[in-house]
Amino acid sequence: MAQTVKIQPDIQFIRELREAGGDSLKACYQCATCSVACPISPQSNPYPRKEMVWAQWGLKDRLLSDPDVWLCYNCGGCSDLCPRGAKPGDLMAALRNMAYKRLVTPSIIGEWMSSPKYLPILVAIPMVIFAIFWMIMASVNFHGNFTGGMFPTGQIVYGKIFYGDYIIDPFFMATLGFTLFTFYRGVKKLIAEIGPKGATTILGPKKAWYICLLEVLFGEIMTHSKFTECGDDSEKNSRKIGHMSLFYAFVALAIVTGCVATGHWIGRIPFLSMLYLDTPLPMWHPLKILANVGLVLMLVGLSYLTIRRVGLNPKKQKSNYYDWYLIGVIWFVGLTGMFSQLFRLADWVAPAYIVYYFHLVSVFMLFAYLPWSKLGHLVYRTAALTYVRYIGR
Repeated sequence: MAQTVKIQPDIQFIRELREAGGDSLKACYQCATCSVACPISPQSNPYPRKEMVWAQWGLKDRLLSDPDVWLCYNCGGCSDLCPRGAKPGDLMAALRNMAYKRLVTPSIIGEWMSSPKYLPILVAIPMVIFAIFWMIMASVNFHGNFTGGMFPTGQIVYGKIFYGDYIIDPFFMATLGFTLFTFYRGVKKLIAEIGPKGATTILGPKKAWYICLLEVLFGEIMTHSKFTECGDDSEKNSRKIGHMSLFYAFVALAIVTGCVATGHWIGRIPFLSMLYLDTPLPMWHPLKILANVGLVLMLVGLSYLTIRRVGLNPKKQKSNYYDWYLIGVIWFVGLTGMFSQLFRLADWVAPAYIVYYFHLVSVFMLFAYLPWSKLGHLVYRTAALTYVRYIGR
């Protein structure tokens, strides 16, 4: 005898989902064109049709425990082919946007990241912090760098204002620790939500989770292989170039930052003094060259992604605040970093220090808020891909 199951839709969840970018989901009439059209959707329980059904019904718990939300690469192919203009790709993006907001605490940051009306708060926090650092250094006249006013004399060295040993290094190390710990909690919660409930039997040989992680990193993330499988043929290359350029820009800049920080501190040990590094590095130094290569890659990738976003047909796929916030912050990081170097080389004192101040503000905004921003998908998607590979999805 069949058992009746009562469905209790979460109306508030539907409203939030539409506000987050899934405003056209009611147009879907379940033709399944989206799931058929998606080249990377698995044959068993394909997406995004089932997500459209669950969203229309307000099945919040189903959607929040659905790993397939993170497997979508948002190419927009399903939205292009949807006969009703329901934009299933936008729905999947909206679900991820909601996940950024609720996965980790403090939840107030997720709330601030969800709307442009809170942008002044997000900007004001680092502006005030770094302004205080600047005023402290100027008031104590650290190392005799200041002879009056807010700008130090002599060669332009940003450490004269934002001193590394006691201010910038400890501050950003604490920020990094906060971000990593927040991601740890977010990934832990994500796996708990998308994991099967109850006992699970896996048939066949089972790979270790770290083997699955390596396969994901080297088989998908570092190669961006999925970008050549999904999307319109005319934009596959531009999406891949844009994302890969930006990805490897961050890799290059992370290597430079890590090496400089390590050399600066490890090099103070007497028998490791040959490793000591201090900034500014000469232009011919390998790390400086790598940093400038990373800068060029960043600007190239941003140009591709910005042009694509501007050219989207809003009837098929649209950009939301999460998209433009991330692109805007990274543009600010890249341009302020570039002009900080150019003004320093030109010996333009006031513009150099002012631009570097805003560079630190934008870097903080990029990384301190990372677990709640769209760029957080690098961590959450990697975790989801690893987990579904581990369980044989």
